[in-house]
Amino acid sequence: MSSIAVGPLSLPVAQVLMIVAFAVALFAGAVAGRREQVSVGGPLTDILLWSLVCARIGFVVLYFDHYRDDPLGIIDIRDGGFHLVSGLIGCVAVTAWQLWRHPALRQALGIAVTVGVLVWALPFGLIKLMQVQGQGIPDLTVESREGSERPLASLADGRPMVVNLWASWCPPCVREMPVLEDAQESHGDIAFVFVNQGEGTPTINSFLDEHDLTLRNVVLDRRREVASNTGSQGLPTTLFYNASGQLVTVHHGELSSATLADNLSEFETDKGDNNQ
Repeated sequence: MSSIAVGPLSLPVAQVLMIVAFAVALFAGAVAGRREQVSVGGPLTDILLWSLVCARIGFVVLYFDHYRDDPLGIIDIRDGGFHLVSGLIGCVAVTAWQLWRHPALRQALGIAVTVGVLVWALPFGLIKLMQVQGQGIPDLTVESREGSERPLASLADGRPMVVNLWASWCPPCVREMPVLEDAQESHGDIAFVFVNQGEGTPTINSFLDEHDLTLRNVVLDRRREVASNTGSQGLPTTLFYNASGQLVTVHHGELSSATLADNLSEFETDKGDNNQ
């Protein structure tokens, strides 16, 4: 499962893990600080927030060309653009600052941060490993807008494939469509497939006309079998499969040109690993 339904919301597993890890870290810090009668809640929150800020800054710097003409996009974190290494560096730096600044909190805060990082990192690494190992393109049939059926995997035609799960009622899906349309035109070596979830041909055609979209490989998944098979609880979800048909990464939520470029770079990494 790549996302978890929480009431009406669907959250990526990574976000759920971060929330759980922060809650566990607060508890561990409270227990460790009870004897010293100190509270680590404030410093721990600062560490989390600054880690996220550093992760965002690192991502924006890495893909600044994509934000050059859209400065407001820098603070629009709906695209999920965060750089893991930058975030970890920020976490270490801010933790060191807090430990130096608050000597009385060193033991409790050190325990809290260590526990929080472990609770997040170990499951996150395991889930990522399980997510991309042995998961191929679902052995499912999708329907064209003309009514013919064909296997989803056949749409790749030997190329890496980007499978976008979407619906016309989904605002983030609407916002990311122009980005995917541009990518489909500029990356002819990659198959982009737009798998509509649960809607009919008239609704899809009306949507494409309304938003003046020219997309290839728009197919129907009336029973939402692709979403169910891949454990994708929310829309939009975009899955990236290499030329061998194996899943290399998943993006939950809206894609910007920067986060799409970041995910497409996984194809190059995967190609390099296979050539070794």
